[in-house]
Amino acid sequence: MVEIEINYNGELRCSAKHGLSGAIIETDAPIDNHGRGEAFSPTDLCASSLGVCMLTILGIVAKDHEVDIGDVRGRVIKEMSSDLPRRIAKITIEIKVPLPADHPKRELIEQAAMSCPVHFSLHPDIQKEVSWKWING
Repeated sequence: MVEIEINYNGELRCSAKHGLSGAIIETDAPIDNHGRGEAFSPTDLCASSLGVCMLTILGIVAKDHEVDIGDVRGRVIKEMSSDLPRRIAKITIEIKVPLPADHPKRELIEQAAMSCPVHFSLHPDIQKEVSWKWING
Protein backbone atom coordinates (compact mmCIF):
# COMPACT_ATOMS: atom_id res chain seq x y z
CA MET A 1 0.00 0.00 0.00
CA VAL A 2 1.19 3.52 -0.79
CA GLU A 3 -0.27 6.63 0.76
CA ILE A 4 -0.25 9.89 -1.20
CA GLU A 5 -1.17 13.25 0.35
CA ILE A 6 -3.09 15.50 -2.05
CA ASN A 7 -3.72 19.24 -1.72
CA TYR A 8 -5.67 21.84 -3.67
CA ASN A 9 -3.34 24.84 -3.77
CA GLY A 10 -5.73 27.32 -5.41
CA GLU A 11 -6.01 28.65 -8.96
CA LEU A 12 -6.57 25.11 -10.32
CA ARG A 13 -3.20 23.91 -9.06
CA CYS A 14 -2.76 20.82 -6.89
CA SER A 15 0.10 18.88 -5.37
CA ALA A 16 0.63 15.28 -4.43
CA LYS A 17 3.23 14.08 -1.93
CA HIS A 18 4.46 10.50 -2.09
CA GLY A 19 4.33 9.05 1.40
CA LEU A 20 7.38 6.79 1.16
CA SER A 21 9.84 9.14 -0.55
CA GLY A 22 8.38 12.58 0.13
CA ALA A 23 8.62 13.44 -3.56
CA ILE A 24 6.12 16.09 -4.66
CA ILE A 25 4.33 16.45 -8.00
CA GLU A 26 2.47 19.63 -8.87
CA THR A 27 -0.36 19.80 -11.36
CA ASP A 28 -2.14 22.59 -13.21
CA ALA A 29 -5.35 22.51 -15.20
CA PRO A 30 -4.65 22.51 -18.94
CA ILE A 31 -5.12 25.64 -21.05
CA ASP A 32 -8.12 24.09 -22.80
CA ASN A 33 -9.83 23.56 -19.43
CA HIS A 34 -9.47 26.91 -17.62
CA GLY A 35 -5.87 26.44 -16.49
CA ARG A 36 -2.52 27.97 -17.32
CA GLY A 37 -0.89 24.71 -18.44
CA GLU A 38 2.19 25.46 -16.32
CA ALA A 39 2.59 21.89 -15.10
CA PHE A 40 1.37 18.40 -15.88
CA SER A 41 -2.41 18.14 -15.83
CA PRO A 42 -3.96 15.12 -14.10
CA THR A 43 -4.67 13.52 -17.48
CA ASP A 44 -1.09 14.25 -18.59
CA LEU A 45 0.08 12.30 -15.55
CA CYS A 46 -2.28 9.45 -16.39
CA ALA A 47 -0.96 9.18 -19.96
CA SER A 48 2.65 9.59 -18.82
CA SER A 49 2.09 6.86 -16.24
CA LEU A 50 1.34 4.39 -18.99
CA GLY A 51 4.59 5.20 -20.77
CA VAL A 52 6.84 5.14 -17.72
CA CYS A 53 5.15 2.00 -16.40
CA MET A 54 5.92 0.27 -19.70
CA LEU A 55 9.56 1.40 -19.50
CA THR A 56 9.80 0.24 -15.88
CA ILE A 57 8.49 -3.24 -16.70
CA LEU A 58 10.77 -3.33 -19.75
CA GLY A 59 13.70 -2.55 -17.43
CA ILE A 60 12.73 -5.23 -14.93
CA VAL A 61 12.48 -7.91 -17.60
CA ALA A 62 15.73 -6.81 -19.23
CA LYS A 63 17.50 -6.96 -15.86
CA ASP A 64 16.02 -10.38 -15.05
CA HIS A 65 17.26 -11.70 -18.40
CA GLU A 66 20.61 -9.90 -18.25
CA VAL A 67 19.90 -7.74 -21.31
CA ASP A 68 21.66 -4.38 -21.39
CA ILE A 69 18.92 -2.14 -22.81
CA GLY A 70 21.03 0.99 -22.69
CA ASP A 71 19.23 4.33 -22.94
CA VAL A 72 15.64 3.45 -23.86
CA ARG A 73 13.60 6.53 -24.70
CA GLY A 74 10.01 7.16 -25.52
CA ARG A 75 7.32 9.67 -26.31
CA VAL A 76 3.72 9.85 -25.14
CA ILE A 77 0.95 11.70 -26.95
CA LYS A 78 -2.35 12.17 -25.15
CA GLU A 79 -5.53 13.08 -27.02
CA MET A 80 -8.67 14.19 -25.22
CA SER A 81 -12.20 13.44 -26.40
CA SER A 82 -14.01 16.13 -28.33
CA ASP A 83 -17.38 15.16 -26.82
CA LEU A 84 -18.60 14.98 -23.24
CA PRO A 85 -17.79 13.67 -20.78
CA ARG A 86 -14.25 15.06 -20.98
CA ARG A 87 -11.85 12.13 -20.93
CA ILE A 88 -8.70 10.70 -22.44
CA ALA A 89 -9.63 9.25 -25.82
CA LYS A 90 -6.26 8.03 -27.07
CA ILE A 91 -2.71 7.50 -25.85
CA THR A 92 0.02 6.99 -28.44
CA ILE A 93 3.37 5.72 -27.23
CA GLU A 94 6.60 5.39 -29.17
CA ILE A 95 9.44 3.44 -27.56
CA LYS A 96 12.99 3.51 -28.96
CA VAL A 97 15.17 0.62 -27.86
CA PRO A 98 18.89 0.85 -28.72
CA LEU A 99 19.14 -2.82 -29.68
CA PRO A 100 18.93 -4.53 -33.07
CA ALA A 101 15.47 -5.44 -34.35
CA ASP A 102 16.44 -9.12 -34.44
CA HIS A 103 17.46 -9.20 -30.75
CA PRO A 104 16.56 -12.65 -29.31
CA LYS A 105 14.69 -11.11 -26.33
CA ARG A 106 12.71 -8.59 -28.37
CA GLU A 107 9.35 -10.37 -28.15
CA LEU A 108 9.75 -11.04 -24.43
CA ILE A 109 10.57 -7.38 -23.72
CA GLU A 110 7.69 -6.04 -25.84
CA GLN A 111 5.13 -8.42 -24.34
CA ALA A 112 6.25 -7.60 -20.81
CA ALA A 113 5.95 -3.85 -21.40
CA MET A 114 2.49 -4.30 -22.89
CA SER A 115 1.51 -6.13 -19.69
CA CYS A 116 2.26 -3.25 -17.33
CA PRO A 117 -0.21 -2.61 -14.50
CA VAL A 118 -1.22 0.84 -15.79
CA HIS A 119 -2.15 -0.65 -19.17
CA PHE A 120 -4.53 -3.05 -17.44
CA SER A 121 -5.86 -0.31 -15.13
CA LEU A 122 -6.92 2.11 -17.86
CA HIS A 123 -10.46 1.98 -19.19
CA PRO A 124 -10.72 -0.27 -22.27
CA ASP A 125 -12.39 2.54 -24.26
CA ILE A 126 -9.10 4.47 -24.21
CA GLN A 127 -7.31 3.73 -27.47
CA LYS A 128 -3.71 2.72 -26.84
CA GLU A 129 -1.33 2.68 -29.78
CA VAL A 130 2.23 1.55 -29.15
CA SER A 131 5.02 1.60 -31.70
CA TRP A 132 8.47 0.16 -31.22
CA LYS A 133 11.64 1.36 -32.88
CA TRP A 134 14.50 -1.07 -32.43
CA ILE A 135 17.72 0.62 -33.46
CA ASN A 136 21.32 -0.49 -33.12
CA GLY A 137 22.74 1.29 -30.08
